[in-house]
Amino acid sequence: MTGLDRFRDAFLKPELIERYLPDILSGIAVTLQIAVAVVVTGLALGLALAVVRSYGYRLVNAPVIVFVDVFRALPPLVVILIVYFGLPNLGVNIPSFAVLWLVLSLVLAAFAEEIFWSGLISVRKGQWDAARSTGLSHWQALISVVLPQAIRICVPPLTNRTIAVTKNTALGTVIGVGEIMNQGTSAMSLSGNATPLMMAAIAYVAIFVPVVALGSWIERRFAWKKA
Repeated sequence: MTGLDRFRDAFLKPELIERYLPDILSGIAVTLQIAVAVVVTGLALGLALAVVRSYGYRLVNAPVIVFVDVFRALPPLVVILIVYFGLPNLGVNIPSFAVLWLVLSLVLAAFAEEIFWSGLISVRKGQWDAARSTGLSHWQALISVVLPQAIRICVPPLTNRTIAVTKNTALGTVIGVGEIMNQGTSAMSLSGNATPLMMAAIAYVAIFVPVVALGSWIERRFAWKKA
């Protein structure tokens, strides 16, 4: 048996690919569901917090800053374990899928808020003053004038951070979420062969390479043009 044959037998065994392909496809579906939900809720919450922070109310801004600092500092795995195993002691039971979605959404929201906020404060004060001088309210000036410019600035870091956070769906394996990594490792344990894990790796590449390419396109599409 050649080295290539040994590699194929250990990582790409045809009968195991056929046996566990439905499980990996099921994991892909779960991963995509979580990833889409995390992106939508995380970005929406991050933007909402940045908008609230733009009003400058100290009593409101303080909790926002604390939230952002805490969730940017804590590893997502630690938060997942605390929520999943800690809250039941308080009588709060949340399904594992919802725990993964909630935690990753909050982590993405924390990073997104800081990115959106950086974009907002990077817009020159004269833009605010010019908009307000025409009779627009703070909200109208924000939505019509300032926010479109801020979002354009935020696209590159926001895209990179979103991709980084959504890849953490693999952490769902520690609490039994049936995503790609969970299906791959379970199948590997049952078969005693690394083929299912290789299938999981290929699945992640198939999902996230197009996402990275889309992120690069978005960055180029909305980038500021040099004079």
